[in-house]
Amino acid sequence: MIRTFRKLWATNRLLLMGFTAAFAITLFFGIRVISSAIYWNDPAHRNQTIEGWMTIRYVANSWQVPPKVIVDALASPPSREGRPVRLQDIALSEGITVEELRERLNAAIAAERAERARRND
Repeated sequence: MIRTFRKLWATNRLLLMGFTAAFAITLFFGIRVISSAIYWNDPAHRNQTIEGWMTIRYVANSWQVPPKVIVDALASPPSREGRPVRLQDIALSEGITVEELRERLNAAIAAERAERARRND
């Protein structure tokens, strides 16, 4: 095995580095997909009570609605600074409490689920 690796390194260095990089990237994203699937298939992570530490994406995944439903329920879209925005930061920027934001999001989620049920009937 080591002899084969040395031969490949001596004759096809660029190809070997490219293959190694592609393998590492595939492994990284494969592990992310598998860990995400395991996490979100756990019933304990579904329909969690909305808390201030959660992000828009977390709430959307937990409640199984598109993120657009959550964003549309907000008075103003959250700023994009390259990092996820927590609900408590959104509530603070809107001048409301997390409780009020939770009620607004619960109403939007209920409306989305009712619309989805109506379309499926």
